[in-house]
Amino acid sequence: QVQLVQSGGGLVQPGDSLRLACTASGFTFDHVVVGWFRQAPGKEREAVSCSSSPMGGDGATYYSDSVMGRFAISRDGATNTVYLQIQLPNSEPTAFYYCMSERETRTFGPACRISGYWEVWGQGTLVAVSS
Repeated sequence: QVQLVQSGGGLVQPGDSLRLACTASGFTFDHVVVGWFRQAPGKEREAVSCSSSPMGGDGATYYSDSVMGRFAISRDGATNTVYLQIQLPNSEPTAFYYCMSERETRTFGPACRISGYWEVWGQGTLVAVSS
């Protein structure tokens, strides 16, 4: 069964850092494009990061302007898990974060910033920033 299971998130303070995890079953993360989106209440879904496969892809990484320098995507092939390390500024909004994956594509293009591009989605995890 192909699925992504997310963990991490919760209630955090402005200035905190945290790591979100996304573990795949039914396929191998290192062979495909992976990414993260987020959606704040009342806002459109935003592509946060895309990552090309390090095995057969070009290994490139994309970050949106709003998170550049503060978020980092990484992979652990041994556990088939993708991570998103987040450094929260004081003004970061509460949002649901979603991991996504392709099943065969190894190198991402501009379409990775479109939510309809992705084949497999995690269940989402809430990062609630305390005010």
